[in-house]
Amino acid sequence: METKFEQRMEELRLLFEEILNEYLANTQIKPEILSESMQYSLKIGGKRLRPVLMFVTAQMLGGKIQDVSNFALAIEMIHTYSLIHDDLPAMDNDDFRRGKPSNHKQFGEGQAILAGDALLNEAYGLCFEECNKGKSYRMAASVLCKNAGASGMVAGQAADLFWQGREDAGKAEAEFIILNKTAKMIMSAVTIPAYVYDADENIIALLNEFGKNFGFLFQITDDLLDYTGDFEKLGKSVGKDAAERKISSVNLFGKEKSEELADYYSGLCLKILDELPYECSFLQELTTYVRNREA
Repeated sequence: METKFEQRMEELRLLFEEILNEYLANTQIKPEILSESMQYSLKIGGKRLRPVLMFVTAQMLGGKIQDVSNFALAIEMIHTYSLIHDDLPAMDNDDFRRGKPSNHKQFGEGQAILAGDALLNEAYGLCFEECNKGKSYRMAASVLCKNAGASGMVAGQAADLFWQGREDAGKAEAEFIILNKTAKMIMSAVTIPAYVYDADENIIALLNEFGKNFGFLFQITDDLLDYTGDFEKLGKSVGKDAAERKISSVNLFGKEKSEELADYYSGLCLKILDELPYECSFLQELTTYVRNREA
């Protein structure tokens, strides 16, 4: 039997799917191969963690999901483009994503690159449209674009590739990669609603800190799953971090220390949520869920 947390998680995920499907139904892209490759990865599924975080934060702040729906579309498009490119032979070289062939295995490397490029530009187009709604929306759009680019996710991916297999890589390099490649987009998900509603700077700072620590928690548990998980549950190849000498927490510190780090970041997330003057039970349960996840 599903818990209330699981029910709400699924409700929010399905709500995002409705928003996504409506957007795609009203978007005409040619040639057909480009539309197919974009939609293939966008519709391949997943927990839709970033849109869910954005929706929950908007409601927690007393707002409406409709106020951030375009930003939710944008952040998921950016996330999806990053996965398409991440799976390419020049990057992580993974043949599977969420239990299905990676975009480049389905459509070829060239089309996969273009699908990722198109999704990124669609996301930025949505952000530009939101800027017409006023200063607070412009601030929100700016945060998302900055965290997705050379000061965020792209920098993290570049560092991940650069330090792969190098003996001189350590804790500082690993933290830079996690902060930029993973955490900054999660920080965007929880701070964008706060910028939209012109929240107090202290609230934005707390949400930013929560998003940062949640991002570290998510990545460390992901590293652990690459070590202990299996393909059937994860829907992607496992054991690649060790095989390719990636800078993962498990490769750097070992499984036991990584478990301790996951507990540490989970505790920090819960502590920050206690400082927020809002009802945060869903985010608290989500933190516990991510700490204990098996997929």
